[in-house]
Amino acid sequence: MSQDTFNLRNHLLIAMPSMGDPNFEHTVSLICQHDEFGAFGVTINRPLDMTVGELFEQLDIVIDDPYIAGQYALSGGPVQAEQGFVLHNGGRNWDSTLRISDDLALTSSRDILQDIAHDRGPSHFLLLLGCAGWSPGQLEHEIKENAWLTCASSAPILFEMPYQERWRGAARTLGIDLNLLGVMAGHA
Repeated sequence: MSQDTFNLRNHLLIAMPSMGDPNFEHTVSLICQHDEFGAFGVTINRPLDMTVGELFEQLDIVIDDPYIAGQYALSGGPVQAEQGFVLHNGGRNWDSTLRISDDLALTSSRDILQDIAHDRGPSHFLLLLGCAGWSPGQLEHEIKENAWLTCASSAPILFEMPYQERWRGAARTLGIDLNLLGVMAGHA
């Protein structure tokens, strides 16, 4: 990356109220990779109308824990909507793991699903379908155009905060009340 760019890996993108793209309206997305080739991330606050148990059933994976089975799968973004990802804590790597930080990773291989189903997986995880991607310079341009706020990611926002509270909750970590921002904020 050039000197005038910044790396948002392990940061959250908080859609501004003026976000016009329905794929990202009121979303919070975690940036998993950000380099000279662009950026890649997953949305963490859009539950699907499908539980983890229902998804595992489609994959012929029997899940032992009814609590985990009842959790909702999330829409990770509009790209590769059929591709599954597991955002999880812990330092363990599975067959296809992208390390985001020392204690945060994204895995896209079936072995983590088997481990989750049999209570051998990470202690905290989100199961996502799809992802989001930005071409080189696209995300930086969108941030300059006030489409996004950014903040460091945190485990409480990623894994503990209710989905419907994550958009406002992430903004609150910056001291921002999104209710006070008009839809034209930053476009004076």
